[in-house]
Amino acid sequence: MEVRDLMTTDVVAVGPTASIRDAARLMFRYRVSGLPVVDVEDHVLGIVTEGDFLQMEIERLESGNVPEQVGSVMSKSVKTIPPDMDIIGAARFMKDQDVKRLVVAEDGKMVGIISRFDIVAAFTRPDDLIEDEIKEDLLRRVLFVDPETVEVAVSNGVVTLVGSIGTRNEARLVEELARRLDGVVDVANRLTWRIDDTDQTAPGGKSS
Repeated sequence: MEVRDLMTTDVVAVGPTASIRDAARLMFRYRVSGLPVVDVEDHVLGIVTEGDFLQMEIERLESGNVPEQVGSVMSKSVKTIPPDMDIIGAARFMKDQDVKRLVVAEDGKMVGIISRFDIVAAFTRPDDLIEDEIKEDLLRRVLFVDPETVEVAVSNGVVTLVGSIGTRNEARLVEELARRLDGVVDVANRLTWRIDDTDQTAPGGKSS
């Protein structure tokens, strides 16, 4: 499972010229502790957080200066991750950086945001539901494969596939689709195939 499968794409963000007051109102309204700061083309410029507001208040009390725009108080060192990062990698990055949410960016542009809650919610999906979805939806309805020919085992979100399937590409497709399911942490693909449709000169074999 990749970050793109769990991230929120409808992100509340502000521009650098937005007023401090408006940013604070948005954070209160949507109950978030931080807002990405982007330009008109969604390039990530920074992030404004509760911590930035606290620092701004301290400086106001000490010096009397009151910044008016988000660009004056935002943190420019914003941590981003790509949408194709696997969920385990995102979870580790969050832990290492001690952050609650991460901006997801591609080619410098914000495409979404992912939080600790998003990851935890995915990992708490019961194994038996994942197994049923792979057998009945993925194998039977999508690939038209008899679920009885493939042994599917799920333990703590790790899927193990054992059995024989028609072609090598089908074996790879089963693994790829399984990885995209909510709650899947990893896939151990031990499927064999009867026809190697990637190399017609070498029929039969085992997946790599």
